[in-house]
Amino acid sequence: MVKRAYSPKDIAAKKWVTLPWGEKWSEPFGFPAENASWFISGASAQGKSSFVMQLGKELCKYGPVLYMSYEEGVTQPFQRRMDYLNMNEVQGRFRVIDDESIEELEARLAKPKSAKFIIVDSFQVGCNNFGWSYSSAVTLMKRFSRKCFIFISQEYKSEPMGKPAVSLRYICDMKVRVMGYKAYCLGRSVGSAGAHYVVWKEGILKTSNNI
Repeated sequence: MVKRAYSPKDIAAKKWVTLPWGEKWSEPFGFPAENASWFISGASAQGKSSFVMQLGKELCKYGPVLYMSYEEGVTQPFQRRMDYLNMNEVQGRFRVIDDESIEELEARLAKPKSAKFIIVDSFQVGCNNFGWSYSSAVTLMKRFSRKCFIFISQEYKSEPMGKPAVSLRYICDMKVRVMGYKAYCLGRSVGSAGAHYVVWKEGILKTSNNI
């Protein structure tokens, strides 16, 4: 069966439901589609985990969020971060899982009223321990095309760690890198030129002053 080829008119007529967030988020990231795919990378101790949780909290305004905490689990540092960011404010809309395989996640997402936003942290640990791969991630995104998948990546020498993560970055709509407690959008949906998201103001000052 021959697949459909889109004309310029067809493409221009397509409509997207975008995230209606405020200036704090739209300045650096624009107004991405609710089902846009995200790829977030950053070195250790740069503010990546805090940024991801802040993003998750914001997305709770638009639908249920499921956080796959593969790398950190539900540890004391994770608990402290949730407390610091007042995640109790999104009670009922934010859920954390730390030991579910991709097959189990797929079954979960097939249920009614399942999460709209899925954070996979990190993709590398998911690949090593929970059955993830580049191809399985693509398959999952295609099956649940109305959902938003957010992949968190470790780095090695300032690049995503491992070939599967590098390949995944290429196909994701939103490419974000966290450096020095600032999050920069490098992808296809960029906000204002030069804008960035401030993850932790005090951390930026310490980094700038080499404290």
